Parts: sequence; structure tokens; C-alpha cells
Amino acid sequence: MPDVIEISPAYKQDIPALCQLLGLLFSQEIEFQPNPSAQRHALGEIIADQTIGSLFVARHRGQAIGMVSLLYSISTALGGRVATLEDMVVHPQFRGAGIGTRLLAHAKDHAFKTGCRRITLLTDQTNPAAQRFYQRQGFNLSNMVPMRLLFEPETDISE
Repeated sequence: MPDVIEISPAYKQDIPALCQLLGLLFSQEIEFQPNPSAQRHALGEIIADQTIGSLFVARHRGQAIGMVSLLYSISTALGGRVATLEDMVVHPQFRGAGIGTRLLAHAKDHAFKTGCRRITLLTDQTNPAAQRFYQRQGFNLSNMVPMRLLFEPETDISE
């Protein structure tokens, strides 16, 4: 394991490194493609408004080597705040050293302490290693089936 790993909130100056990490994540996911401009914008929005979500960064010698993001909403079923684990990635050079486990534990602790009643996440169906990782961390498969409706910027939704 690397000598010292610190986990802390993300700051504006972390955005370029976080975009690189998201590029690694999105290049291995089926539904998403790296888009640094979109990622910079979204990360800036989350960092600027903590009611939207929380970003945590794992740092080794000051360098961002992993990240996890939580986005918040209200569940009518649970009557309170819930979180979606939107992104989690550890740089390949540092995988297998327990950093992902530490990042996720930090995010779970933060969600609990800030009143979240649930954390939901999505993984690729074709990534059983990620599914096993999350199950080891206490997550269970849901009977809910994710469905998406994506809007392109020029799309007219009235058609």
C-alpha cells in the first residue's frame, strides 16, 4: 500500500485531476464516454454547491489518485434525504491497495452523518468485479431496473 493516503473533500483546483480520473472510468463503461468539458462543468457545480452533492478525493503525496461522488435527492418512499453514488474510481496504478474501500467507507460515513437514508449506485452489467466489490461493502442487488431517457442539447422534447 502507498505510504500515506489522505481522503478529503475536493476543491476547485482538483478539477483537472478529477477529469483525468473520470476519463479512466468512462473509458471502461459501456454507456458513457469521456467528455472533459462536461466533466469540468459538473464537477464545478458539485464543488460550488454542497446541497447538490459531495466529492471526496484520495491523495497520495498531494496527487489525486481516486475519487468518489455522492449526489443528493429526497426519497418519498423513505421520507428523507438519499444519495446516489455517481462516480467512483481509483487510478489503475493504485488499485488493489484498499484505497477504493477507504474511499467508499468515507462516503458511506459522510452520507450517514448527513442524514441520508440510502445510497444507490449503478454498475455495468459487464463488470462483475465492481459488483462483487460493492457487495463486499454491504450493497445488495435491487429488484429495480434502471431505465434512462437521455436528452441531447438540441432535442425538442415536445415531439
